[in-house]
Amino acid sequence: MLTQPRPIRLKGRSFLALALSPELPVDDWLARLDDLAARSAGFFLRKPIVLDLANLDIGQAELRDLLAKLAARNVRIMGIEGARASLLAPDLPPALTDGKGTSDIEIPPAEETAAPVPAASPAPAGPAPVQARAHASLVLNQPVRSGQSLYHADGDVTVIGSVASGSEVVAGGSIHVYGALRGRAMAGTMGNATARIFCRKLEAELIAIDGFYKTAEDLEPGLRGKAVQIWLEGETIKVAALS
Repeated sequence: MLTQPRPIRLKGRSFLALALSPELPVDDWLARLDDLAARSAGFFLRKPIVLDLANLDIGQAELRDLLAKLAARNVRIMGIEGARASLLAPDLPPALTDGKGTSDIEIPPAEETAAPVPAASPAPAGPAPVQARAHASLVLNQPVRSGQSLYHADGDVTVIGSVASGSEVVAGGSIHVYGALRGRAMAGTMGNATARIFCRKLEAELIAIDGFYKTAEDLEPGLRGKAVQIWLEGETIKVAALS
C-alpha cells in the first residue's frame, strides 16, 4: 500500500547577526579588524556575520578579494547587505534585505579603555568606568543611557544602575545589572557558554548568551519586572527568579 508522503515543513526563524561595514581604504580597515582580533581572540568565532556594503563603492573583483581576506581571518560571511545587484553572483553569499538594525557597537582602539560609546549625544558627565586590567571585570558606576553601547570582551560587566531601553551591554563574561534591564544584554560573546546575566528588574528587549538569544516576546510574562538570573543549558536560554 502506498502511503501519503509527508510534506516538508519549513519554519521561519530570526537570528542575531553582526554586521561589518568596511571602509576605504580596505587594507587600513582590515588592519583595524586584525587589531580587534588580536585583542579579543575568538570575537568572530561561530558568529553569523553580514557584510554591509551600503557605503562601500567597489567592484566584484574587489569584493571577491575582500571575502577571501575575511575568510583567511576566519570571518565567515552569511550574507551581503546594501550591494548593487550587478555586484553579486551565484557563488557569492546571498543578498539580504530589511535587516532590523540595533545601536552600533563601536570598539575603541587598543590604547583606549572599553567605555560606553554614545550613539547620539554625549552623556552627562559622571564617574568613569573602571577597568583594572585585561581579563578583569568592568564596573560602570552610572546607568547605561538610551542609544549607548557598552562593550567589554575581556570579562564580566557590572552596571551600578539601570540599562535603558535602546541601549546595549556586550560582555565576554557575565553581566550584572543592579537596576532595571530594559535594553539589550549579550553575555558570553567570546564563546563562554557558562556566562550568566543577573538583574534586579527584568524588562529587557533582548537577552543573549554565547550567541543564543531571547527577545522580549519570548520571555515569560510572570518573570517581567522581577529580579532574575539567566543562563544557558545546551542551546536553551533559561530564566529564573532570584529569591
